[in-house]
Order: sequence, then structure tokens, then C-alpha cells
Amino acid sequence: MAAGAAFPGLFFTFAAMVLLIFASVSAPTWNAVSFLNTDVSGASTHFGVFGFTGSQTHVGYNFPSGVGDSELNDGLFFNLTCVLILIPIAAGLSGLAWLFGICGAAYHRAGTIFMTLLSALAFLVCLVAWVDEMVLFGIARHHVRERGGSANWGNANWLVLGALVSLFIAFFASLCGSFGPYSNRRRY
Repeated sequence: MAAGAAFPGLFFTFAAMVLLIFASVSAPTWNAVSFLNTDVSGASTHFGVFGFTGSQTHVGYNFPSGVGDSELNDGLFFNLTCVLILIPIAAGLSGLAWLFGICGAAYHRAGTIFMTLLSALAFLVCLVAWVDEMVLFGIARHHVRERGGSANWGNANWLVLGALVSLFIAFFASLCGSFGPYSNRRRY
């Protein structure tokens, strides 16, 4: 092995990638993973990155009737749902960081340096996505509860938060790994 110092960053980038992939395939693709769960007049709806229960899969959406009204279905909230595309983008960046980390662990220090840079970029993208989804679904949750419905956080919020923490640790672990030993040969 060329660099044992790259392994902690490699592990945490892989963990972040897996968590972000699970969050990306949330409702309507997989209703078990969602950002917000509502129950209004007996109709249960799960909200995800690319839509909600019963909707087509697409980037950006308006809240369905019963959950959203003119207050939640204006241009601002539509644009906030469009920003959710950053979650799969962060998953892709984490995956690239992981691939570079494999190169860094097996071959050369440059792979670990690229893993450091990509994990930092993935962290920033994931941070923006997490703040966006917490604001968006927090306002929607409050809106539904104010009107007598039931609204609870979904598990995808915590998947993205876990990925955010994992990317933060991955950045520092791979940064330290960039300065670690890369050769088992002794020089005399």
C-alpha cells in the first residue's frame, strides 16, 4: 500500500456518498426516505428531492393542494425546491472524492490531495443543500401545523446532516493524510 494515511478520509467520503445517495432517492422514488411527512385531511404525503408522494419525478415542484396554498406555492418556494438538486450533486462530488482517495491510498499522494479538495467542495455544496432543505421544509412544516394538519420531519434531513458531518471529518482526515507517509521504502 502506498498510503495508509489516506484511509480515514476514504472511509468518511464513502460514508457521505452512501448517505447522500439514500437522501437523493427519497420520495416520490422511495417513500421510506423523505424530508417532510404531512397528514392533511387524511391524505399522507412524503416530500423528497425530486417531488412528493404521487407526483412525477422532476427538479423543482410546487406543494400539492391541501398542503400548500398561494403562500407556499410562490416562486421563492419553487426555487428552493430546485436547489434540492444540490443533494445528488454533493453525492457525486463525494463519489469523485472517494475515487481519488482510492488512487491516493493505492498509488500517489496526488489522489489524496484531490480527495481533500473534492471533499471540501462536497462539504460546501452539502452545507448549502442542508440549510436550504431545513429552511424550506421547516417553513412548510410550520405552515401545515398552523392550519391544523400534521407535519413531521422525515429521516432524509438527518441523512444529509450525517453526510455533512462525515464530509467535514473527511476533509480534515484527508488533509492530514496528504501529509502522511507515502512510501514503505527506507532511504539510506
